[in-house]
Amino acid sequence: MGIKGLNGIIMESAPLAVRRSEMKAFFGRKVAIDASMSLYQFLIAVRQQDGGQLTDAEGGTTSHLMGMFYRTLRMVDNGIKPCYVFDGAPPALKQHELGKRTQRRAETEQRLKEATDLAEKAKQERRLVKVSKEHNEEAKKLLGLMGVPYVDAPGEAEAQCAELAKGGKVYAAASEDMDTLCYKTPYLLRHLTFSEAKKEPVQEIDTLAVLDAMELTIEQFVDLGIMLGCDYCESIRGVGPVTALKLIREHKSLEGIVQYIDSGSNEKWKVPENWPYKEVRKLFLDPDVTPASEITLKWEPPQEEELVKYLCGEKLFSEERVRSGVKRLRAGLKSGVQGRLDGFFKVVPKTKEQQAAAAARAKAARKTTKKNGKVTKARR
Repeated sequence: MGIKGLNGIIMESAPLAVRRSEMKAFFGRKVAIDASMSLYQFLIAVRQQDGGQLTDAEGGTTSHLMGMFYRTLRMVDNGIKPCYVFDGAPPALKQHELGKRTQRRAETEQRLKEATDLAEKAKQERRLVKVSKEHNEEAKKLLGLMGVPYVDAPGEAEAQCAELAKGGKVYAAASEDMDTLCYKTPYLLRHLTFSEAKKEPVQEIDTLAVLDAMELTIEQFVDLGIMLGCDYCESIRGVGPVTALKLIREHKSLEGIVQYIDSGSNEKWKVPENWPYKEVRKLFLDPDVTPASEITLKWEPPQEEELVKYLCGEKLFSEERVRSGVKRLRAGLKSGVQGRLDGFFKVVPKTKEQQAAAAARAKAARKTTKKNGKVTKARR
């Protein structure tokens, strides 16, 4: 689920911390990718013309393998060396969210049974998509044959991706979940595994730049995320994104905010009973991960014949396209990561005054005014 409203708050308060680029801008970078999130995307997006999932001769789903193979090829073509990180056991505090998902799933199954319209049935079927253990194991087998490394996280994949980035094993963590920032990854990449047809640029978020522009410590940023709503606990009822940021700036921590609300200062807000925010904060600041120093990432040459046997013989992929993909893998993975120009220059960050001025210009550019019955963007 991630953190509700966090992306909007960052775009409003720290626009200079976000950059949109084409994939080729990350040439020479190693990236740790949230595998479960990617597989879910592939299961949703990679479909036949009739809207159904791709399958093999026995009816087994292959959409996740198709997505994993060709989206990885696209990254390699652009000079990126990906590694994938798979979820381990979910934290105990996540059980409340998993329970909600189970309930929503049961409700969706009921709506599917009652649906008579084909479009409605397809919609409900997509909502029932779930990454299974079998999907994960098949993806790992594919990655092994492709020569692309993967890591089994002891806990949350986003936390392990962030750990690899913090430890210098990769440049950034790639996930659609904004809570990855709370694990203090140096950089978060979003939309990296999207289809090329979407023409969606990669969104790169600089965590330190976010903290600096918002004038928050990492602890305060985590507290903000908890207030906005995360996978581990409920949020404070009645508190939206703008109010949450205002409260954390005024009271500095959730302890101060809880004390302020409990004093009866605002009857519209209600702190959940037995709210485990301290335990959730610890999950973000001290997550269950394997230290980056204990992990070795190695990209190997692809095993062509084994890939053809697996993808073509078992999963009914086109042999011509698979062998063509193997050639692309060899070309992209055989050499080491090349040096980038930005590695030879020191980048001097903007002053807070410059950031504030740029933020004001960005805010003005997003505003709209009504003129002659039409909505037009305000000029910079």
